[in-house]
Amino acid sequence: MAIPNRMNGVVLTGHGGLETLVWREDLPVPQPGRDEVLIRVLAAAVNNTDVNTRTGWYSRSVRGDTASGATEGYEPADGAVGGWAGKPLDFPRIQGADCCGEIVAVGADVSRARVGERVLVRTMQSIQGEGNRPSVWTFGSECDGGFAEFAVARGKDALAVTSDLSDVELASFPCAYSTAEGMLQRGVVGAERVLVTGASGGVGSAAIQLAKRRGAHVTAVTSASKAADLLALGADETLDREEELPALAFDVVLDLVGGPRWEKVIGSLHNGGRYVTSGAIAGPIVELDLRTLYLRDLSLLGSTFQPDNVFEDLVRYIEAGEVRPVVSAVFPLRELRAAQEAFLAKSFVGKIGIQVAADSEP
Repeated sequence: MAIPNRMNGVVLTGHGGLETLVWREDLPVPQPGRDEVLIRVLAAAVNNTDVNTRTGWYSRSVRGDTASGATEGYEPADGAVGGWAGKPLDFPRIQGADCCGEIVAVGADVSRARVGERVLVRTMQSIQGEGNRPSVWTFGSECDGGFAEFAVARGKDALAVTSDLSDVELASFPCAYSTAEGMLQRGVVGAERVLVTGASGGVGSAAIQLAKRRGAHVTAVTSASKAADLLALGADETLDREEELPALAFDVVLDLVGGPRWEKVIGSLHNGGRYVTSGAIAGPIVELDLRTLYLRDLSLLGSTFQPDNVFEDLVRYIEAGEVRPVVSAVFPLRELRAAQEAFLAKSFVGKIGIQVAADSEP
């Protein structure tokens, strides 16, 4: 295809409210570096991290839940805000942690045979940091992402996918499902009793499916209106968000909520149980009695960095039909603000898709 010099997209102009998302029709089309590929973006999706980055919620000075500032943004007191890596972001930034697209050009060190591949882009990319230790590099945060007509990624982070699913359906997988798969691998989850909080969201609904494929018995915490949908996804049972959690009932907790009920969540673990977190939508600040931790032999695990095999495993599950997408609504890219407003209403299960290319499959 003829590659234009300019493209349409939505840029984040700074941390703040929905007004910081600006539609542009004059963005330069990026050029792939030696080990990179140029991707024509077909579809993307909305994630909590897109909203949290926009609002500045990752700042350590923000102590509240993710919803309270999701429309207007926060006013963080420190400068190191924005990305998962805890460093200031460069603006304008093209967000979009999810990307399904087609490779249209390659850098000098990438085989030209890859042109034409339909690919999914790895959201959590590993970059060597200080002391040769892996550092977190998030697509759409530390670099430009999928909310534009074209994007670049390292060839190793653009994985070919063979599937009958539509572009929007495929775009619902990268961020949420790799986050859930990373949590399950970090927690070494098997055929055990698993509690999933925030279970109706993108990561939670992915965690239900991914835990079930490991043979787990899954209890999903949700609202009554969404319980039937989560049972249909494979949850063995549901608990209402306001319902008392059973004590000493689970081997593993996959927690995306945090907040004031955190102590009850910890209390629901068996002695020797594992707690894995990759989110804190109800608030990041919790109180831990260290006696609970050591007298009950609990393991508390954070999950952000993903070894490369996590995304490779996910693509394999997709191609084998072992997980399925949950897309509740689709918006064109130009209506990204409206898509985020619908996302913030939390009246859906799964993901909200973004159709980027006019000829993509919704």
